[in-house]
Amino acid sequence: MVNAFDILKERGYVGQTVYEEDLYKVLGSEKIPFYVGFDPTADSLHIGHYIPIMAMAHMQKCGHKPIVLVGGGTGMIGDPSGRSDLRSMLTKEQVEHNVASIKKQMERFLSFEGENAAVIVNNADWLLGLNYIEFLRDVGVYFSVNKMLTAECFKIRYEKGLTFLEFNYMLMQAYDFLMLYKKFGCLLEMGGNDQWSNILAGADLIRRKERKDAFAITCPLLLNSDGTKMGKTAKGALWLSAERTTPYEFYQYFRNVEDVKTEECLRLLTFVPLDEIKELTRYNDERMNVAKERLAYEVTKLVHGEEAAEKARAQARAAFGGNAEDMPAVNINADGNTPVTDILVLAGACTSKSEARRLIEGGGVKIDESKVSNVTDALSAYTTANEFVLHKGKKFHVRVILG
Repeated sequence: MVNAFDILKERGYVGQTVYEEDLYKVLGSEKIPFYVGFDPTADSLHIGHYIPIMAMAHMQKCGHKPIVLVGGGTGMIGDPSGRSDLRSMLTKEQVEHNVASIKKQMERFLSFEGENAAVIVNNADWLLGLNYIEFLRDVGVYFSVNKMLTAECFKIRYEKGLTFLEFNYMLMQAYDFLMLYKKFGCLLEMGGNDQWSNILAGADLIRRKERKDAFAITCPLLLNSDGTKMGKTAKGALWLSAERTTPYEFYQYFRNVEDVKTEECLRLLTFVPLDEIKELTRYNDERMNVAKERLAYEVTKLVHGEEAAEKARAQARAAFGGNAEDMPAVNINADGNTPVTDILVLAGACTSKSEARRLIEGGGVKIDESKVSNVTDALSAYTTANEFVLHKGKKFHVRVILG
């Protein structure tokens, strides 16, 4: 039996652990249920959730049973970790809609069939009906306020005013682990490094209350070389939903990742074998573009499917270095403030501004993957890049370079 811990460690998923030697033995000799929690604060997961999802997938491939916990209960409060402001509270209806959307996205990464089929559970099932007095007696008694206030997840908020609402979050997340232990025999919680205090609290609660082993693993966050979180775009977060971030935009993000981060991203975000990754990333010159194209394709395929990945790759190749006959390039004197109607004329797509307006009104103009919806819009409404692909209808495509 392959020890999942070896794979996780080798590919870089292991950040912090508790009782690591015992956990290693358990993962090498048993097939255990484990879980990762996701708060449904939006109707899509984003790239910040991606590494724990991939860690789950590797664990399942080694025979362990994934439990996807969606925080229908905790999501109505919001996790204070890494924030200096209070999260907006969602309505019950918003939470239910977001939970349903997240379930669909998980099916691309995990198998929900077979002996170790993944399951999705909602902590609203046990949190919303809690008796508060009983909860304090059964769970609160195991928590020290002094110790909680030293937790990293509370430090930033504590300086600006930590609400009692948020202070309860750690207890509820720990209670989730306890409930999953009781319902499924769950022995391990996984999550991002910024969740360390909350995850540790759950493992500690089970060990103190149930006198049973429980374990924790945190995964590294996806960071740029300057230490900022990866996944921020001009439009905001890099979402796993095609409606929020198109497959082309998603592909292009990873096609343009920093050279120094390419090897790490291939290890953490794809299933490409490690020896192949080593070969792909051994160059420090223009040949690194091959590795970055492979990264972009593999990640897009996992998130959006093979067809979408093939299309995004073809679009990117045509737009940036493809066949000149299929995708000609044109240099124009314009900037982000230039109206799209002027761009169409300057690029040779239309002979006049009136023709450009009619084309836009008919829905026949796209900039990269964004349809131009208003005849008065400037270019900056659709892209901030100096190069982009202008589409007129189905047959006219040109790479535009601003000068």
